[in-house]
Amino acid sequence: MYSPEVEGMCPIAQGARHESSPIPQEGKWVRSREVTDISGFSHGVGTCAPHQGACKLSLNVKEGIIAEALIETVGCTGMTHSAAMASEILPGRTILEALNTDLVCDAINDAMKKIFLQLVYGRSQTAFSEGGLQVGAGLEDLGKGLRSVTGTMYGTAKKGPRYLEMAEGYVKELALDEDDEVIGYSFINIGVMMDAIKKGVDPAEALAKASGTYGRFADAVKTVDPRRE
Repeated sequence: MYSPEVEGMCPIAQGARHESSPIPQEGKWVRSREVTDISGFSHGVGTCAPHQGACKLSLNVKEGIIAEALIETVGCTGMTHSAAMASEILPGRTILEALNTDLVCDAINDAMKKIFLQLVYGRSQTAFSEGGLQVGAGLEDLGKGLRSVTGTMYGTAKKGPRYLEMAEGYVKELALDEDDEVIGYSFINIGVMMDAIKKGVDPAEALAKASGTYGRFADAVKTVDPRRE
């Protein structure tokens, strides 16, 4: 349906009708027209309206279809249940379906919008990787023990910093020098420890094997439990 004003106009040729710009995808240049033209592995991070929590969403898309989804959340307990639902909802859908699917949590929906833009504009992690990444690559982001990399730090003006969770895992003790400055820490890799326990290793032995230190821990004048001291 056209308005009378438009119907009364004379036709003028559209001269500048060149093709859309190609985008890099898995080692090739693609002029995307259909959702099935989109492939790539990328990430999106979103937050909910009150910014109480955040979601990091990683998708491995093959010819428009989500073949793999990794949903990581932080800061909101309810979001973990939404993430569980999203892990069932997303795989097997096109990225267009996923963009318009109720993923329960605003942070996950927001992350889906961000990752969609990455993929359709050719800003994926695999833009120049021939063939992209195999399905299962998302788990490699989690490392040994298949746990999210989480950093949790706390500090006050009166009592200073407390390192609680680092890339290596749960921080057990902070190492302090003669000036009470942090020079290292000891940690427990919870994922490695639980894997060992599941294989039948004695819990005490598993704890010892999953423990380690970082920095100048051996040079500490004293050590403190960051959760209690």
